[in-house]
Amino acid sequence: MSLLRFIGLGGSRADSSSETETVRRIARELEGLDPGKARYLAGFAYVLARVANADLRIEASESVAMEEIVRRIAGLSEAEGALVVEIAKSQARLLGGTENYVVTREFKNASTREQRVQLLECLFEVAASDGTIATVESGEIAAIGEELGFTRAEINALRAPHRDKLAELQRP
Repeated sequence: MSLLRFIGLGGSRADSSSETETVRRIARELEGLDPGKARYLAGFAYVLARVANADLRIEASESVAMEEIVRRIAGLSEAEGALVVEIAKSQARLLGGTENYVVTREFKNASTREQRVQLLECLFEVAASDGTIATVESGEIAAIGEELGFTRAEINALRAPHRDKLAELQRP
């Protein structure tokens, strides 16, 4: 089953190699949710963790921000939000960059433009949660934005509200 069918938003490719184990693991933990919602959230949480882990560490403030975001986006309980984030962080740490592009590409294929904009806005929130968006985090968000089909100008427009948090623009 392809990731698109797995997410429940269409697609009919039969090649199971295109579906990531990461998204399957997270989604299995969310069995109480609608399967389509759980799968969407699995990809969303993984990409959030990708940015949080861009500097090779996930700060407590980033975890709190991620939990709040997934609860807000998905209407999850506190426990469910914590579970999704913990699994996503674990996968980001374990897999490093091995599935980043695949998960992000499949998220793009299974989401609307509005959902992708929402994801980018959330990525900036997570990166800014510790008071500074590190250069490596900003670069990772730009890469994700491009993988999601946004232009540099569109990414910069979404980054603008967080300009004061950009490390390269802050005084030492």
